[in-house]
Amino acid sequence: MLRLESLSMTFAPGTPNQKKALDAVSLHLAPGDFAAIVGSNGAGKSTLFGAIAGSFIPDEGRVVLDGQDVTFLPEYKRSRQIGRLFQDPMRGTAPHMTIEENMALAWLRTAKAQNAFFSRISAAERRSFREQLARLDMGLEDRMAQPVGLLSGGQRQALTLLMATLVTPKLLLLDEHTAALDPATAQKVLELTRRIVAERQITCLMITHNLHSALELGSRTLMMDAGRIVLDLAGEERQGLTVETLLRRFYTGAGRALDNDRILLSEGGPAD
Repeated sequence: MLRLESLSMTFAPGTPNQKKALDAVSLHLAPGDFAAIVGSNGAGKSTLFGAIAGSFIPDEGRVVLDGQDVTFLPEYKRSRQIGRLFQDPMRGTAPHMTIEENMALAWLRTAKAQNAFFSRISAAERRSFREQLARLDMGLEDRMAQPVGLLSGGQRQALTLLMATLVTPKLLLLDEHTAALDPATAQKVLELTRRIVAERQITCLMITHNLHSALELGSRTLMMDAGRIVLDLAGEERQGLTVETLLRRFYTGAGRALDNDRILLSEGGPAD
């Protein structure tokens, strides 16, 4: 479903601030793969997501999505096939628009007809929106006429997750989407994520600072360092791994110990 071929990206080249953010990254995700990515700040995780989503064109390499080379495809066109959530719950929704209007935007973003307008949302589609909201178990189905800006961070992130998967994407990118939430709400959003991805069989990449989540969620664990993927674990190799073993494997792959306090503090439990 996703093939990255030797992606490289250097920001501010030829200046004192030059930063090689991606260093010949190659990755293949089969349909339905759910990979968690861990790495220190500056490892290249969010830059990798930007290259996949089309936020910029990489210096070298290719991005192939479902057999189509999308390396030079504009970000807005890729959004028809790629869902994306950010760490900040304020991103991904329009706060002054109602819940229903936000869902209509998500529904229509994949529409290719030029006559796709809000007024074209049918009563059946509105009923579908309500049914989908009810599955979140947050009471949002009874607040469809309220502005999204009145929602809590957890409610807003759950809504954004629903919007990103309302039309099943070919790829879902989750950029620390629970990091700004309190532990209980983060766990609830993670469970929603697990359920939606499994039910829809969505190919998914999730950045997390939580080592337990990286080992428990999905089917693969990736670790990045200095713009490279230094560890890619799946199947039997991943089963039964502990956090301590994962840290040792990182040291072997990266040639140094993981030194990110936020990641190391996550050893105490599964909350993000």
